[in-house]
Amino acid sequence: MSLGTWDEIRTAFNVARLGTVSGAADALGVHHATVIRHIDSLEARLGVKLFQRHARGYSATEAGRDLLQVAQATDDQFSQLVNRIRGQGDAVSGELVVTSLPALSKRITELLVRFRERHPEVLVRYITGEKLLRLEYGEAHVAIRAGRKPQNPDNVVQPFLAKEVALYASEGYIQRRGRPASDDDLAGHDFVAQDNLSSNAPFLRWLVTTVPPERIVFRASDFGPMIEAIRLGVGMGFLSGWEAGDVPGLVQVIPPRPEWTSPSWIVTHVDLHRTTKVQAFLAFLKEEAKEW
Repeated sequence: MSLGTWDEIRTAFNVARLGTVSGAADALGVHHATVIRHIDSLEARLGVKLFQRHARGYSATEAGRDLLQVAQATDDQFSQLVNRIRGQGDAVSGELVVTSLPALSKRITELLVRFRERHPEVLVRYITGEKLLRLEYGEAHVAIRAGRKPQNPDNVVQPFLAKEVALYASEGYIQRRGRPASDDDLAGHDFVAQDNLSSNAPFLRWLVTTVPPERIVFRASDFGPMIEAIRLGVGMGFLSGWEAGDVPGLVQVIPPRPEWTSPSWIVTHVDLHRTTKVQAFLAFLKEEAKEW
């Protein structure tokens, strides 16, 4: 394939992505006539129409959508390559992208601040949430994931923390509603939990099968509001000992149980695992976590 054809495919990709010739021209830094010429030439070369022209712009035909998928995959691969190259070298510097579940955000944030103090040339990006970032596309350098052991063969997976949780309530809640004497009493109490009740977290699966669904009266997608709701006495909820220790006035209602324990994993992509920056962070993470 000639260089000219690659330019044409890149042009078509941007037209499909943005929907207008002017938008593609701005994105590519070329004249709009160049965009039109590339599209016409590529359609002539392929012998098919890639776009339907209309007053509002260009919309991709079926052939155009096929081309867009191929171009998108190529664009993703280039992004992956760029992130791999950035992760190489002997210096602990450049961008470091770490992702974890929100429940670990306080501890991981504190740890990342201390890591930057040791390596001030690092630019930290910390991304939390339920979405699993794609390490194979360079979306993150290090992921801390909970639940079942990740199975992607292109990833390096190491055991991290076995998070023990207990059931907590505020002193005010206990004064109003009393302390449950056994599991049978839990059906008469209110609970705070994460919004995604289909999560694989062992303690959440136990809760969903133990109490009626209407007793889970407060659900939140973020961990901060969940802790605040427990502190304010909305209901009881599951926390680790170090999470509960950061919140004054909480009472442990039921101590940790083995069936509630949630394992976690440190996950890196095999192509980035041995880079200086990632190895420096992994060593720091494991050392700091010994105090957790």
